[in-house]
Amino acid sequence: MLQPIVEYARNNLVDSEPGFTSRNVRWLAEISSDGRLVNVLPLGDDKGEQTPKCPEMHNMNAGGRAHFLVETLQTITLLRKPNEDPKKVAGTREKQMFFTGMARQASSVATVLQPLTNFMENVQQVELLRDRLSAVKAKPTDWMRWRVAGIDPLQTLEVLDWWRDWREGDQVKGKVEDKPKRGKVAQQPLSEPTQAGMVCFLTGEALDPVATQPKIVGLSGVGGLGTGDVMAGFDKAAFCSFGLEQASNAAMGEKPVREYVDALNHLIKNHSRKLANTLVVHWFKEAVKPEDDPLAFLFEPSEVAESSAQNSAQRLLESLRTGQQSVLENNRYFAMTVSGAAGRVMVRDWMEGSFEYLVARIDQWFSDLVIVARDGDKTAPYPKFLAVCGSIMRDLKDLPAPTATTLWRVALAGLPIPQPFIAQALTRFRADLIEDKPFNHARMGLIKAYFIRKGGDHQMSAYLNKEHPEPAYQCGRLLAVLAGLQRSALGDVEAGVVQRYYVAASQTPGLTLGRLFNNAKNHLNKLDGGLTYWYEDQIAEIMSRIQDRIPSTLNLDQQSLFALGYYQQIAANRRGKNTTTNETKGDIQ
Repeated sequence: MLQPIVEYARNNLVDSEPGFTSRNVRWLAEISSDGRLVNVLPLGDDKGEQTPKCPEMHNMNAGGRAHFLVETLQTITLLRKPNEDPKKVAGTREKQMFFTGMARQASSVATVLQPLTNFMENVQQVELLRDRLSAVKAKPTDWMRWRVAGIDPLQTLEVLDWWRDWREGDQVKGKVEDKPKRGKVAQQPLSEPTQAGMVCFLTGEALDPVATQPKIVGLSGVGGLGTGDVMAGFDKAAFCSFGLEQASNAAMGEKPVREYVDALNHLIKNHSRKLANTLVVHWFKEAVKPEDDPLAFLFEPSEVAESSAQNSAQRLLESLRTGQQSVLENNRYFAMTVSGAAGRVMVRDWMEGSFEYLVARIDQWFSDLVIVARDGDKTAPYPKFLAVCGSIMRDLKDLPAPTATTLWRVALAGLPIPQPFIAQALTRFRADLIEDKPFNHARMGLIKAYFIRKGGDHQMSAYLNKEHPEPAYQCGRLLAVLAGLQRSALGDVEAGVVQRYYVAASQTPGLTLGRLFNNAKNHLNKLDGGLTYWYEDQIAEIMSRIQDRIPSTLNLDQQSLFALGYYQQIAANRRGKNTTTNETKGDIQ
């Protein structure tokens, strides 16, 4: 799974390098050549501006360390929250001293940093910066970078080269200090593999594995920590094997680790969408233009022109099959669903496959969902994916992550729709009928798609199918006609046929429809002219299909067919009402 992510980094992120990372930097401090504060500027939006090539300090867990050049306001200026723990304040002051010391060391080689060193050693100037930031309500956890005498140190080769050399030397020093003291032997099992004999989990090359791995950021909205989450962490004994410690349990080299972390951070920020309490991250082996991204079709906003989502998929699929898009034909897609959990990155789902297969499955998804609009004039606009997810819930905010992930896989892999989802859809359908809410197009399309993907000949159609062989479907049609008949005869009543009898009729039609059918004679006597004959013809036509086969009870699938028959009959009658006079059609609701 991580190999395609590393490959993405090598193809798209040329700045990926051990010892550096990208950060969302919120503030820029301008320092004059004599080490005085000139200005403080906000960067980007509320989350900051993504800044590549920020030096990243290793071994931060040792305490008292700070990142070089780009750090948080609490470290640089001692900006803190009110009533903060004195012990934490003392630790932050130690990190500030480390930050200043790093700038001092670097300025001996990279003279561009001398004004920054002078600034950090001037207590009054640092206090002035802190006051400026407090006045604009900056957060202690916001990141800051610098412009020194008009120069960006992050763009200066001598600064970056100094950091690379210092980091390499510090890591070597740390490894020497970690070795067992002279005269002592490390207590290890004889079967334990040595560091030198390990190979990289990602590249297969011999390596000295990194002890800890950088964090993935951007998952705070889906259960992750604001400070980031690790993909591979071994901080507990239960996660370790064969006497190995920390990341040696999944040995990876420093360079591929940096590449997969940078790639995931980039993809989460630029190519992800929230789905329930998860993020769906996707990319392609070869670059794809935004207008040719089939996964974007699923999330297409509802404001776009009708049918554009499926038309885009069909256009793209045709171009692949005719050879007009030969480059994309051999392309592959990758999609992973992730969330955070207790400081770890949880991969909830992983999918990959050919680009053409993906486009075909999305085209199939829209084709299966197509349904007549509630007014009967045409098919409803193709729903965005979240609308389909929301069609089975009272509120989209309550959508469980497993449900969303399962539907996502159903769409991308052409799988059957689980029956429990249809049970939920029916529950919402009945609730909306009782509350007299408009029909939900995505919900009706999902019920129709359920039968198509289930297999077998269920004779599914986007429009009314008068010849449908299932009595349950015809019973749904009959209830729609009887409800319209009552409305035409009595007008709006406080609780009509649907509100009072739909649930019973859809579960036990044998007990319910007969009673309603007998009462229909009283309603017919209240009508005038051709409207009476029209309803009689409608009822006779449906009864000729049902004959004596009105079921006593309906199972879940049959209740779904009942709902489709009811909905499509109403849509057909509304279309008739819109194209003829009220003298010949009833006001079917």
